[in-house]
Amino acid sequence: MISRFFMNRFLLKIILVLLLGHTALTYAESIQVIKIAYITQEKKIPAALSNLDAFVQQKGLIGAEIAIVDNNTTGQFTQQSYELKKIIVPVSADVVEIFKQQVGEDISLIVSNLPRTQLMSLVNLDLAKEMLFFDATTTDDELRNKQCQDNILHMLPSRAMRADALAQYMMKKSWNKWFLVMGMMPADQAYAKAIKRAAKRFGIKIVAEKQWTHTYDARRTAQSDVPVFTQGVDYDVLVVADEQGLFGEYFEYRSWIPRPVVGTQGLVPTSWHRTHEQWGAVQIQNRFKAKVGRWMGEQDYGAYLAVRAIGEAAVRTKSRQMKMIKDYLLGSDFALQGYKGNPLSFRAWNGQLRQPVLLAAARSLVAVAPVEGFLHPKTELDTLGFDQSESACNNLNKETLPVKPLLKGTYDSENANSYQQIIQQIINKIKQNF
Repeated sequence: MISRFFMNRFLLKIILVLLLGHTALTYAESIQVIKIAYITQEKKIPAALSNLDAFVQQKGLIGAEIAIVDNNTTGQFTQQSYELKKIIVPVSADVVEIFKQQVGEDISLIVSNLPRTQLMSLVNLDLAKEMLFFDATTTDDELRNKQCQDNILHMLPSRAMRADALAQYMMKKSWNKWFLVMGMMPADQAYAKAIKRAAKRFGIKIVAEKQWTHTYDARRTAQSDVPVFTQGVDYDVLVVADEQGLFGEYFEYRSWIPRPVVGTQGLVPTSWHRTHEQWGAVQIQNRFKAKVGRWMGEQDYGAYLAVRAIGEAAVRTKSRQMKMIKDYLLGSDFALQGYKGNPLSFRAWNGQLRQPVLLAAARSLVAVAPVEGFLHPKTELDTLGFDQSESACNNLNKETLPVKPLLKGTYDSENANSYQQIIQQIINKIKQNF
């Protein structure tokens, strides 16, 4: 009897070890790993336009890293783990070749901090057809229209969204006569095109349009050149299209008549700004600054939103499959909190993230668009930029059906049955001995 008693205790210990081991194994196997690649290329240090703005080499990366931490905080409760593979392409290296070498078949979610040309070169690769790219840096309207791709989602507001945000606020202030000044760079021309579209859309008159062609140092001659350049025009507001910041800063306080400056300088439409502190924004601002010692910028915010959007979709669908994540992101159930008051969502027809646009001066947040009074049958956020009826995008023009989130606890280990059978046999053996 004694030996049988001790034998049964020994068998019970074996069962306990097996049960604990099975539980640990099942938990380890049930952890769902979501892999995300972040790709960018180092930039040559440009000539300093101002000593006030220090050159930042890795804009965007810190935002993605903070978002990974947030995703993994949630993942502790959903049995999910997020990994960020950072691909920093050297200045002289080929982005496409590095991408081919470092992105394997196990990664299908790509956060891109690349300019338009390089992004398109990756998206058009054969291996990228089964990948979903999150564009965290471009503002090109063409990428959201005629050149749109069904495997790109755009995180930052387009130029058209920014121009519409300005126009709405200008309408509210009854500043309806614009003097447009643009630079000679292609990006300046694209910004000016968006401004003209917004003016036409909201019934604003562009009373004058000039191109800044000065090729010498504007800092030395701005005091005399700008008054002459702006003389002879009656306008309510001066709109500047100077995305590189080569001359736009010199128009404030130097124009012939005293008028506000808006556009790429002055009052600026942007997705994120250091002066933004509403709706919990101060919390993410402080976290970012504590980590890297500078303010969060637009590219940081774009990368943060990209990784957080992936996390939100993965949690809701309980999936790491690109197709399920993409369908949920483009569906009507997706909503992302972006510290802007309104939930953010994607436009199914062109992959653009709907979001409010901040109108910020150097040291104050002036307004947030859409401005009160501008209505839309679906959401006021669609009063900014190209609406579905205006879109020239043919790849994403169908509404995506919402994906029903999977219930927690649907994981089924392949080895669960075999372990249960072994444990049941041991229990049966013990019963026979009693």
